[in-house]
Amino acid sequence: MRPNLLVSDRTAQYQTIALILISMFCFAVVDALGKAVALNYPANEVTFFRMLFGIVPAVLVSVRGGRLTARVRNIDLRGQTTRAITLLGASALFFAGLPYLPLSEAVAIVYSEAIFVVVLAPMLIGERLLARNAVAACVGFLGVLLVVRPQGSLANLIGPSLLLMSALCGALSMIQIRKLKVGDDSSITVLFFTVFGTAVTGVSLAFAWRTPTLDDLLIMALLALFATAGQLLFTVAVRREDAAKLAPYTYTSIIWATLFGFFVWGETPGLISVLGIMAIVGSSIAVAIREEPPEGPAL
Repeated sequence: MRPNLLVSDRTAQYQTIALILISMFCFAVVDALGKAVALNYPANEVTFFRMLFGIVPAVLVSVRGGRLTARVRNIDLRGQTTRAITLLGASALFFAGLPYLPLSEAVAIVYSEAIFVVVLAPMLIGERLLARNAVAACVGFLGVLLVVRPQGSLANLIGPSLLLMSALCGALSMIQIRKLKVGDDSSITVLFFTVFGTAVTGVSLAFAWRTPTLDDLLIMALLALFATAGQLLFTVAVRREDAAKLAPYTYTSIIWATLFGFFVWGETPGLISVLGIMAIVGSSIAVAIREEPPEGPAL
């Protein structure tokens, strides 16, 4: 029986890796589609349609879990609202910053959210700041500087600033997830975020709106479909396996982003940008793969 169990465990592990890889491809498609429409439409409008077209699949997945009314009634409303606001900010700021940088660099900067988690978690939820994580955060920050390469021009700083704020909001969202009630399952969390985001961005359309063409509307519908699929696949994968073990696979989305950027927009990252991306990815993986805390002092 033991060899069979080993084969079964290994098969399940391969299936989980496949799920995470497919989800990262979905997210990369979302990034590419987002860049395509973000060049022509305000960020709040792109975010609105991403949320609006994601409601139906989010509802369908939530209904499959059964007892939807009871699960919605018992959610951590305050915690879910805080998480939705931060994640919505991350999404809108990402779409706003996309037109200013090559896709691979934009995605890499947003992945620096792991650095912000390291810095903020001790202050917000009392986690210990290990020396290893502090060093990794410093390396990641240097990587961000290599990608951004600030040159003093305000125009050159707009995109990176928006993307760094997106990473900050993403980090706050990740920290907030840890504070949610255990009873709030992932499908309800996705549903709440989608409905809340649709309502908030719908109101914002009064301030910034451009009537989309039918083709662009289709692109934004596909964006929402891939985003929802990516979220669900990612959730299933994380439920099956420790998130730390899956962390290295999540950065394959940067590879996809680089390929999309090259073939669609002719973007080729320079050597310095590649080194910066490698520093961000390496430091983020080092933070994500948590080992047992060492006996030495933490910072």
